[in-house]
Amino acid sequence: MTPIEGFHEDAAEILRCASVALGGSPVAVWEATDGSDLHVQPIGGNGVLTQGGNELSTALAGWGVPIRRGNRWITSRSAQGSWVIAPVRNKPPAPPPNGRERRSRERLTLELAGLCLGLVDRRERPRLTASSLQELAGLPAMIAHEAGNPLTAARAGLQLTLETLRSPGEIDADRQREVLEDLAQVLDDIDRAVAFLRSVQDRARGAFARVERFDVLQAVRSCLTLERRLLQDRRVTLNFETTVDGAYVTGDPSSLFEVLVNLIRNAADAYEGRAGSVEVRLERGTEHLILRVRDHGAGIAPEHLQLVFEPGFTTKEFGKGSGMGLALVQSVVREVFSGSVQIDSAVGQGTTFTVTLPLPPQRAADPPAAG
Repeated sequence: MTPIEGFHEDAAEILRCASVALGGSPVAVWEATDGSDLHVQPIGGNGVLTQGGNELSTALAGWGVPIRRGNRWITSRSAQGSWVIAPVRNKPPAPPPNGRERRSRERLTLELAGLCLGLVDRRERPRLTASSLQELAGLPAMIAHEAGNPLTAARAGLQLTLETLRSPGEIDADRQREVLEDLAQVLDDIDRAVAFLRSVQDRARGAFARVERFDVLQAVRSCLTLERRLLQDRRVTLNFETTVDGAYVTGDPSSLFEVLVNLIRNAADAYEGRAGSVEVRLERGTEHLILRVRDHGAGIAPEHLQLVFEPGFTTKEFGKGSGMGLALVQSVVREVFSGSVQIDSAVGQGTTFTVTLPLPPQRAADPPAAG
């Protein structure tokens, strides 16, 4: 069997087992590659199935499956000659809506094989960037501060409530109201700690992710939770508004995290050491998600607007900027999510970056979006 490019050697055995489970039908793995038009090409499997990339691309397009660079699929042919396709992923798919299983035995076999390939790839090739390693290395002190403070306050509030309830005599109406307010504050403190710990968990998980289906709203909230803490020392506040209850896309959540981090920090830099605010807004259109990051800082000169996404271009002082942040933003949005980035800026008034992400069809069980 042909070695599978980019996978651990165990991947060939996974394909062999899948072929056996399908009664000897050939099984292959394909990957979407870049070019003028994205197309799929074989990266391993039986030679019978390493032909017909255009046919497979047509089948994926006909089923409404987005083709993005780096996406991988495991394929076979049914007895009737039609394609049976499952994505290579590192997390099991969500259960079918209403619990009714409609996938064929062949599809379920490929789903399992695709999951095995994704887990092998994730185990052998973890994706860690220098920035994510640096952030994760500094998290223990941040966790102790951000989660420890609200939990300490919550414990103190519960202690006072217990002492009140244990005291002899009845509690009058005013005191009862105070106790209830104290308990409500305890819940708020616990929620704050839980939200922060969840954001840390999401960041750590995202650093090792490859491609998976994830909720954009949750990824954005997790990023903002961490960035608020990091921007405090710079006297920059971070505000978030959304009309979205939940919207799922397929890609690398860590990549979206890095996009938003770069846009937020770029917006904070626009204040040049002064106090200010960065506004983040997430909206949902008919077929797209729209993510805006706005500042009211120095703005960008008109002659520089066409250059900001060029690798190496920066208007910052030597040693304060590499000129790669916005280039990374545009590259990730285009290549990972098939989206676009627009910029609107005026000197002395501020800058708005607008990221538009195609929104695939949502499953019936996904949370509906407001507005």
